[in-house]
Amino acid sequence: MPLISSRQSTTIKEEQIMTSYILPDLQDLQNNYTLTTHEQECLPYCTLTWRRGKLLVRRIGQQKQPYLPATDNKESLVECLKHSLVKLVLIDPELGSSKIQFWADAVLAARKSIYLSIPSINTSKQNAFEWLQVIINSIIALILLFALTPVTLGLIILMYANSSEAIFTREWYVGKRGKLFQVIKFRTNFVDDISIGYWMRKYNLDTIPLLLNVLRGEMSLIGRRNWKLEDAVKFDTEKLKQLHKAPGIASLCQAQIKPKLLHLDSQIL
Repeated sequence: MPLISSRQSTTIKEEQIMTSYILPDLQDLQNNYTLTTHEQECLPYCTLTWRRGKLLVRRIGQQKQPYLPATDNKESLVECLKHSLVKLVLIDPELGSSKIQFWADAVLAARKSIYLSIPSINTSKQNAFEWLQVIINSIIALILLFALTPVTLGLIILMYANSSEAIFTREWYVGKRGKLFQVIKFRTNFVDDISIGYWMRKYNLDTIPLLLNVLRGEMSLIGRRNWKLEDAVKFDTEKLKQLHKAPGIASLCQAQIKPKLLHLDSQIL
């Protein structure tokens, strides 16, 4: 009788745990879970595949899979991810921004990583000085954060004094190699929009918190254009390859300045 290696044993154990929490087969689902009338009428919108620490979330294809209630309930999905050996989730852009954001919120709550599934490219040349770029970006971002501390504190005090709502906004963006992360910015849609919000947008002061994204390695000071999740899921195969590069703060500031210039041009015309 052949012996099972320790690596094979670990793989089998991982698959068993994943089966228990994320990927129950049809027989177990029928024996251990009673579907409600609503759930019996529901159709699965994705298929889940377990592959050595990665959970692949794909749109429905030829592979058959029963309806999994956890994929429609955030709290249940978070618990499943927490108790599984999933290290990261790789999700198909064709699922659409709403479904991907649902998974991204759950993965974030489970304190794990989520990536868009994008075409692979040869990144050996790009990785040559990657570590040096990360260090330089982190040092500059840290210096800028210290230098802008008085401005940041002043903005926070003014916003607290003029509004009781949250002072930060969070949006899902696509980072390097398709990794999803939340961009943190100051909220500028105040009731008294002419004063605080106007000046913050004019001088890009609302983007100061993006330096925290740089320190976490999610952004670079100078890089490719920043793409929101809702825009990136519409890309074709060739454009998805651009997501292998790190996004830059400068490109986001330029994107905010451009509409202002167009607005001024229209006024002149």
